[in-house]
Amino acid sequence: MAHDPEPVAGGEVAEDPYARLDPAVRARRDAALKHVRRFGDPVLKSRARPIERFDGALRDEIARMGKLMDEALGIGLAATQVGILNRVLVYRVEAEASIAALVNPVLEWSSGELEPLDEGCLSLPGVLVEVERPIHVRVRAQDESGDPLLIEASGLEARVIQHEMDHLDGVLILERTSRDQRKQAMRTLRESLAEEAQRVA
Repeated sequence: MAHDPEPVAGGEVAEDPYARLDPAVRARRDAALKHVRRFGDPVLKSRARPIERFDGALRDEIARMGKLMDEALGIGLAATQVGILNRVLVYRVEAEASIAALVNPVLEWSSGELEPLDEGCLSLPGVLVEVERPIHVRVRAQDESGDPLLIEASGLEARVIQHEMDHLDGVLILERTSRDQRKQAMRTLRESLAEEAQRVA
């Protein structure tokens, strides 16, 4: 999941919310995003498989995902977004917190209280759509060693976990928003891809 861009006057989102970044930070972000699968890649519509082996390879995968998420300036990343069909996600919603990893997460309970909020996604560059999600969730998972975890989350943390768990089931935010917003998002994606193609040419 991507950070929400800062709105400008009139409530609109600036053309490039990352334009004011330090050049070195921007370069790291651009390099990291090259490893993130984009809309249209079939892996993003695939359901990830449960992890059965908790070994060094899994720990390395989690560490790589955490570093990639950080450098891409994201607050969540699912394994499918880097082309790995494992039920693993990483996230960090507080800058000073350590990166959390959830392996084989299962939504055990969600509140009936819902909240609509704009969401961005590292796999959908430039797209921001309103998604309604439960405000509170309880998730059972395992850590990188296979030990059980029970996460009770609210607000942004709950939203990020749900967003990344959707990825593990092959679900994108485009499927969680209104038809009008989905159409606008598709236009934004086409424009973004066209601009990228021109830069590369």
